[in-house]
Amino acid sequence: MSQEHYFTARPASDGELRRTTVRLAGRDVEVVTAGGVFSPDGVDRGTRVLLDEVPAPPAEGTFLDLGCGWGPLALTLALESPGATVRAVDVNERALDLCRRNAEALGCTNLVASTPGEVDPGTVYDLIWSNPPIRVGKTVLHEMLTTWLPRLAAGGTAYLVVSKNLGGDSLQAWLARTLPDLMAPVTVDRAGTAKGFRVLRVTRA
Repeated sequence: MSQEHYFTARPASDGELRRTTVRLAGRDVEVVTAGGVFSPDGVDRGTRVLLDEVPAPPAEGTFLDLGCGWGPLALTLALESPGATVRAVDVNERALDLCRRNAEALGCTNLVASTPGEVDPGTVYDLIWSNPPIRVGKTVLHEMLTTWLPRLAAGGTAYLVVSKNLGGDSLQAWLARTLPDLMAPVTVDRAGTAKGFRVLRVTRA
């Protein structure tokens, strides 16, 4: 399977942009997407499950969308919590450009989209939402999660959506084994199940 949508460096030209209406934060909004990013036709099923299953974000805090793509999770966080600071992170420069365009169009001045290397590693997050890139392989995925999940603030929570068929249950077990050595005390459980997806919850006590 092509993994172009994880690593495309060139931002989309105006002629490559696709305009579509999606439902985010309880409202219909117009966003731009493009080929070469994950789910260019709209909100994918896994992301929709996460949005439907997790509680509303707090009014304030520092939030992270890990692997933001064109931005459905980050935009939802920014729209629902305008008093929060939202960081959208991705390795795909095209995705980041689209996320920035969408944030500007929707007036989300509290959203900053950047590559992982542009983020201060000392920043801690009260809330993390992620539809992680399972298909990059376990080595890359595990490195990604062990880098970012320990940046949860005390009392912070991360929600990850993973297809059951792509290893949602085994990932939950791996997180439960691995994270206590990195960020104890921590709990890992399942916040919800729907449409073949698991919503995993990581809470830092």
